[in-house]
Amino acid sequence: MASWSEFAADEPRLADGIRLLMQQYGPGFGYLATVRADGGPRVHPVSPVITDDGLYCFVIDSPKRRDLERDGRYALHSFPPEESDDEAYVAGRARPVTDDATVARLAFAARAAPHADWRLFEFTVDVAMLARREQSVAGPSELARARCRPTPGGTTAAPPDPHAQVPAPFDGAGTCGTRCGERAMPRGRSSRR
Repeated sequence: MASWSEFAADEPRLADGIRLLMQQYGPGFGYLATVRADGGPRVHPVSPVITDDGLYCFVIDSPKRRDLERDGRYALHSFPPEESDDEAYVAGRARPVTDDATVARLAFAARAAPHADWRLFEFTVDVAMLARREQSVAGPSELARARCRPTPGGTTAAPPDPHAQVPAPFDGAGTCGTRCGERAMPRGRSSRR
């Protein structure tokens, strides 16, 4: 697990792309997936707060907050842009922020309602993905690419074949231990399943 700042230091281009998509409509907008008590998924819109120090979210008293308090696993997906099908995704573990100074600083910066029953969570980054859909001059084409990343063992994963019919999954490990990937696909084709 890596903090957002560790991830951003290890993968600055990927982190910038994710941050831009999460904050494309202002302070932050995405979909938070949590794990229900019965093991099923729960998805809610949220306003993530991304700073140089971390990836955070204020969560009011709700089923999603109880999910995070019970089982910290989460996934955060960007809201789709109006002009493309680009998407960003991060997943990891959420943990409550207990430092009063950090909570106060972020509450002020994010204009969190002072009298609401919310709790601030910091999200670590285990997996990060950025998918872009591109059009070529000759029409849609499959563009699958990943930057080679050194793994902790010093090996690198080669980028997938750019002529492949189906983009390959990306699971390269950054030096911070985060599984990272970047994918470019033609418009209209989604990697969502």
